[in-house]
Amino acid sequence: MLNQKELSALSRGDSVDHFLIVRKLEPRITKTNRQYLAMDLGDKSFTLNANVWENFETVSNSIKSGDVIKVSGTIEEYQGNLQIKISSIRTLNPDENLSSSEFLPKSKKDSACMKNNFLERIENISSPYLKSLMKLIFSGEHMEKFSTAPAGKTWHHSYIHGLIEHTIEVINICDLMCDIHPEINRDLLVCGAMMHDFGKTEELKYKKTFEYSDKGKLIGHIVISAMLINEETKKIAGFPEELKNCLIHIILSHQGKLEYASPVVPKTLEAITLYHADELSAKANAYKNAIATQTKADSKWTNFLNLASTDLFNHGITAEIEEEINKTLFD
Repeated sequence: MLNQKELSALSRGDSVDHFLIVRKLEPRITKTNRQYLAMDLGDKSFTLNANVWENFETVSNSIKSGDVIKVSGTIEEYQGNLQIKISSIRTLNPDENLSSSEFLPKSKKDSACMKNNFLERIENISSPYLKSLMKLIFSGEHMEKFSTAPAGKTWHHSYIHGLIEHTIEVINICDLMCDIHPEINRDLLVCGAMMHDFGKTEELKYKKTFEYSDKGKLIGHIVISAMLINEETKKIAGFPEELKNCLIHIILSHQGKLEYASPVVPKTLEAITLYHADELSAKANAYKNAIATQTKADSKWTNFLNLASTDLFNHGITAEIEEEINKTLFD
């Protein structure tokens, strides 16, 4: 076990004497033609940028993405963002036996409980065709990958067990919408929720760092999921063609817009419901994590987030504070 303060708990001016994993490194050049090595270094809590200006060729030749290294330096701020100012950097000594898995962020929720919750939800599917399909897909190695994989590389649920956590959130939102709108086909929608991001088990690699696989870059998780459904339904005698097509449509349209990489836009009640359920789960998680890790010192605002196209406000109003305010106002 590592005995070091988490990066997310460090502030400007704090010292760094940490084992960290190299999430990314690439040579760059400044506007004045000065070369340097840009690195993303992290632990399981956070990732910070660090630049190597001197002897960067030696560093780039000795380490690679996914390596664990020892870094000393200080936390400084540049253009509103914290980064590590490196004073020394080295590879591990032979007696420093650290696994890269120790540096991967993990869900705070119990993975075994999430897995049981998910499998129990499959048992509640009424349609014999859809239940058979889900049991066929979510078994063995498929289930193991699904319950381990992150749901994203950097934006939402980007940690080990993140995919199953995100999927359960989407299922719960979909179940709620079915209670509100009984016209929705619950089985079809829930199975769409179960499968919508399943292709990320093959789109993402997550043994050392989170990165895209060759298959992920060439095909993408949406099409991977749709292809799997098309193949697995062939193993179920009499699986209705329209039911298959409607399920695949939910998968293909779940990112909502063509410019968001969906091959088609939502054209059924279930498809539009899933799109918004997916958006809600993803953005709530992403915003929550950004507020927790990127709120600037002495401020209630985060840095500008490119993926959100805004900065975020950390109001600090907890349920307990709100209760006290209500007592003061209304008692």
